Amino acid sequence: MHRRLILLAVCCLLSAVAINAQTVRLSGFLTGAGVYATGPKSWLEGGFGRLDQSRNGVFGEAQIGADWTPSNWFDVHVHGIARHDRDLDHAGIAEAYAEVRKTMAHDQIRLRAGEFFLPTSRENRGNLWTSPYAITFSALNSWIAEEVRPIGAELEYRHELPSLSAITIAGTAFRGNDTMGTLLGWRGWAVSSRVATYRETLPLPPLFSFADPKSFLDQRHGTTPFDRDLDGKTGFAGRIRYTIPERAVIQVARLDNRGERDLYGDQYAWQTRFDLISAEIGSQESTVLAAEYMNGDTGMGFGGRGRGWVQADFYATYVLLSHKYGRSRFTARLDQFATFERDHSRAENNTEHGRAWTLAWLYDVTPHVRAGAEFTGVTGDRPAAEQSGVDPNMDGHAVTLELRYGF
Repeated sequence: MHRRLILLAVCCLLSAVAINAQTVRLSGFLTGAGVYATGPKSWLEGGFGRLDQSRNGVFGEAQIGADWTPSNWFDVHVHGIARHDRDLDHAGIAEAYAEVRKTMAHDQIRLRAGEFFLPTSRENRGNLWTSPYAITFSALNSWIAEEVRPIGAELEYRHELPSLSAITIAGTAFRGNDTMGTLLGWRGWAVSSRVATYRETLPLPPLFSFADPKSFLDQRHGTTPFDRDLDGKTGFAGRIRYTIPERAVIQVARLDNRGERDLYGDQYAWQTRFDLISAEIGSQESTVLAAEYMNGDTGMGFGGRGRGWVQADFYATYVLLSHKYGRSRFTARLDQFATFERDHSRAENNTEHGRAWTLAWLYDVTPHVRAGAEFTGVTGDRPAAEQSGVDPNMDGHAVTLELRYGF
């Protein structure tokens, strides 16, 4: 079902280009960055490190969005990403959905179908789910970018109050997100700006239990967060938001993917649930204070069967303060995150604790060109790394210089 929805959205968009190019709008970013990093080898490079990079390098990324809007009540959106990152070059689709809207005097109803981000982030508010505040994302939204993207349908109702404030209520039904939790359970939290795409396979760290015939020998050495449905179960998400325009936002959301926990071929369906509370005060055009807190649990396999299994609680939170002054934007962000071992099985200990802090300066060179400099530091440990023969100290830092062209 979800593949048909995505294909339908893409086909509708391509047809629209041929039928009426005037209703198609293209937007995107071309980004080049240089990174100096220290710390343990990155999880993307076969290690356990929490940063994208553990060595120096130059990297590039292109994000392209296409929107077909033949009327004020219908829209088709496709978001593609291509990146050059050493031996991890990749191109794919991050979002593809169709949306219909019905607007009345003080109410709006919206139905969206396809693959899409839940609009919960108070950080990733820019076009194509980018952050206007910093180069990297918080640990919380780094995980959302990697493993949380419903493939299904969402119904949203928005009511505007006499004070111009508004209440929004939404519910989502989805499939194809069965492996959600794999990275949290086996890798832990990370800080990055990497958005996974449909059918992209992300690496897993070299845990000793992957070579243990009584643990996870059947698990492939990678995870594909967004792909065909594995277990035939429909997941659900819901949220409620109260907004005072240009002044404040508060939101509560819950997600349960209802994973079956069993092995399907060479991947497990993980059962992952979380609650998310977020708030924001101020305006993006001047000074804004934003925060999010997530608490949940994830697991796969079944205890008592003589094999490895995983059950862990987790939380992540961040506070972000950003101020725009002329062409410059200055941002400070503080993260805290943890997972807690609950299975105590023969496999590795999944407990970890960590913190991260980020200082960013972004400068609008022209209306289309943005320069940026950012320092990110992470601290904490990962006992599973020591059990797998690696230093458990995950401390590291990265300095990133970036130049981005937007259109």
